[in-house]
Amino acid sequence: MTMYHNPVLLKESVDGLNIKEDGVYVDVTFGGGGHSKEILQRLGSKGKLIAFDQDEDALANSFDDERFTLINENFRYIKQFLKFYGIRKVDGILADFGVSSHQFDKAERGFSTRFDADLDMRMSKKNSISAHDVVNNYAFEDLRNVLFKYGDLRNANALAKAIVAQREESSIQTTAQLKEVLRQFLPKSKEHKILAQIYQAIRIEVNQEIVVLEDFLKQTPELLDVGGRLSAISYHSLEDRLVKRFIRAGQFEGEPTKDFYGNIDVPFKKVGGLIVPSRTEIQANNRARSAKLRIAERI
Repeated sequence: MTMYHNPVLLKESVDGLNIKEDGVYVDVTFGGGGHSKEILQRLGSKGKLIAFDQDEDALANSFDDERFTLINENFRYIKQFLKFYGIRKVDGILADFGVSSHQFDKAERGFSTRFDADLDMRMSKKNSISAHDVVNNYAFEDLRNVLFKYGDLRNANALAKAIVAQREESSIQTTAQLKEVLRQFLPKSKEHKILAQIYQAIRIEVNQEIVVLEDFLKQTPELLDVGGRLSAISYHSLEDRLVKRFIRAGQFEGEPTKDFYGNIDVPFKKVGGLIVPSRTEIQANNRARSAKLRIAERI
């Protein structure tokens, strides 16, 4: 049996929360429960952990622990659901963005370049838009923009043209069919890398990952108590750039705002520098290779 998800930067990310035994913490990306389990081990009997995961499959990994609550929802609704549970302030929030090992390894979910599957890529089956919709129904300009913006594909124009030309003849139903349509753009030496970029772009659009990340980050200053920590693990430059800018400036574009006296008015201070996995961790878990951890404290 394969592990549902091998938690990345486990010790470093949980250390970053600076856990208090009686504190209230949130793990917004529960997955296989690795990070949550580590947090619970550091909490005392009066501590509390709330976890989020929009993927129904993750519910099977829940813990029987009176200190723990698992919410089957997207973490963009963090404030709304914490309020529902009577929680207005927390001591720490941990986020491990991206796709879980389980989602990659379950062929029918359509996340992995290794398997043939229906074009799906939804992190929640409740999501109304799937990869099939993006590939078959998006206008040429929208499809090109998705591939360029989220996949960093310089030939996004040509890729989108090939997809549109094919679907005028017949719809593209599976990942193997999509791969065949784009075969001319997949030289053997770079096939896996380019396919991964294409899949990433479509997946981000399907799950609105960048919009969700921005929605989530904007809520964290209000939810974290003074001295509370944000511990965030990103896997591609789009995510990491947003996290880095938000920690630095309290916004995603431009310079930090200043108060009446000219003092920089930001909600966070950076804790330490960028943390990346050790060579040993990458050897043990290749999916950790692109992970970047940033830690911030509410001020």
